[in-house]
Amino acid sequence: MRQLVFWIALSLACVSAQEPSKKFLAGAATSNITPPIGMPVVGGFSPSASTHVHDELHARCLVLDNGEKRVAIVVCDLLGAARQMYDEAARLVEAQTGIPRERLLMSATHTHSASSALSENRYSLDEPLSEYQTFVARRIADGVTRAVNNLVPARIGWGVGEEPDQVFNRRWFMKEGTVPPNPFGGIDKVKMNPPRGANLVKPAGPTDPEVSIISLQTLDGKPLAVLANYSLHYVGGVGSNHISSDYYGVFCDRLQQLLGADRQDPPFVAMMSNGTSGNINNNDYSKTPAKSGGPYSKIREVADDVAQATVAAMKGITYQDWVPLDARFSELKLEARKPTPELVTWAQGVLDKPRLIGGKTSVLEIAYAERTLKLKDAPPQIDLPLQTLRIGAVGICAIPCETFVETGLELKQKSPFKPTFTHSIASGYYGYLPTPEHHELGGYETWLGTNRLEVQASVKITARLLEMLGSMKAAE
Repeated sequence: MRQLVFWIALSLACVSAQEPSKKFLAGAATSNITPPIGMPVVGGFSPSASTHVHDELHARCLVLDNGEKRVAIVVCDLLGAARQMYDEAARLVEAQTGIPRERLLMSATHTHSASSALSENRYSLDEPLSEYQTFVARRIADGVTRAVNNLVPARIGWGVGEEPDQVFNRRWFMKEGTVPPNPFGGIDKVKMNPPRGANLVKPAGPTDPEVSIISLQTLDGKPLAVLANYSLHYVGGVGSNHISSDYYGVFCDRLQQLLGADRQDPPFVAMMSNGTSGNINNNDYSKTPAKSGGPYSKIREVADDVAQATVAAMKGITYQDWVPLDARFSELKLEARKPTPELVTWAQGVLDKPRLIGGKTSVLEIAYAERTLKLKDAPPQIDLPLQTLRIGAVGICAIPCETFVETGLELKQKSPFKPTFTHSIASGYYGYLPTPEHHELGGYETWLGTNRLEVQASVKITARLLEMLGSMKAAE
């Protein structure tokens, strides 16, 4: 009898000792990463100096800790960022918090109204960090550190909503003979953002209307953080030379308002990550455009629609007190596309021409001639950083490209985790990622200089990510 009592007491002691490790903690924070007025606004082919900050840019940070592993997710209001900048941020985060690189997912929203965190030569990994890149890396580390400081016992849940009315495929088949020449003098089979009218035939691909959501609450039910993911490129329609987070930041503000989560302690943080939107925007080219309501009107409309869809989906979420966490980080060696000798000769000829006022050399020709010569000297292979996270039943993929929606849909379908979603423009920036089928069609996203990865890149990336997801599933 004494022996039985001893074993019962020992078992209870072991359970008691294990209980702290089963506590689930979450913390969130934001870091301001707004550049000074006067820095160039990137997103177009002719950057110009900013003259106004319409709304501040942020690095929005979320840290999860289940007693066994700690992971962090950061979403930055940037067009994109160089791998070197993210590597520096990861070094600082690990030094300050102990969170290793493979458990730190960092991505950009792709707002076209930010200053550049890319290198001067975006095809090089050898350039030192700019002053702004150094600033952003430090602010990411500070944001993650503050999120760690804000860790509190939490509950977690996930769900999927839909907002189909704000996503449209932007690549279109057109009637034969109506697609204009590309900058290299060739004729593509499809046109990005085509002129509306009778020459349109059909979109060249699908869309993904899903709004994927991970929601965190305090133990007494107060909203703590929401990570959302939507496959919409960006909205635009901002003021001239304005710095703005586009719809991503407005979504975060609107969601906080709808959830009644303003001025909480610990603070509520909403995050909107860019999904697989490389060939998606919110313009329906089959219809006559509605009259514009002025700058930022469309941004507010989209943000509200997606926030309302998020709140509706959150009503069906079942929250849990503890979930498993896991992560994988991998580098995939890919061949880089290189210009042919003929293309190099063309590019040099374009840049050698006198720049005459009213001349026939277009901005696109000049831009792609410059990119061609930079790519001539770029390395022949690229080590592409890829990442996966497991948060409960949810799988998250991270790809450092403007990823086509077909890739995201395939990952959702084949992943062992349901739901699964993808952060595009994560861990670096390596251009657009069309599928091989879209390479056959041509168009802006496939042009050398817009795209620089081998034609089979999306196939190899998908296969590697599914392996990584499978590895996490097998570790259960």
